[in-house]
Amino acid sequence: MLSWKDKLSSVGKCLCDSARLMVGVPDYEAYVAHIRKTHPDTEPMTYDAFFRNRQQARYGGGGKDGFRCC
Repeated sequence: MLSWKDKLSSVGKCLCDSARLMVGVPDYEAYVAHIRKTHPDTEPMTYDAFFRNRQQARYGGGGKDGFRCC
């Protein structure tokens, strides 16, 4: 059985993860775990490369003016 400290820590992590996703900051640790599990022959991106990649995907930059609405 989990102690109240463990439960509180778990809830806090969940709230932090949710807040990060709401403002567009994805979970790097989840990405690394996914890559290692499903693509073991692929080296995960560094945190900096991952962050740039997610920002590019969210805000664009590949279009004419670099702006993406949706």
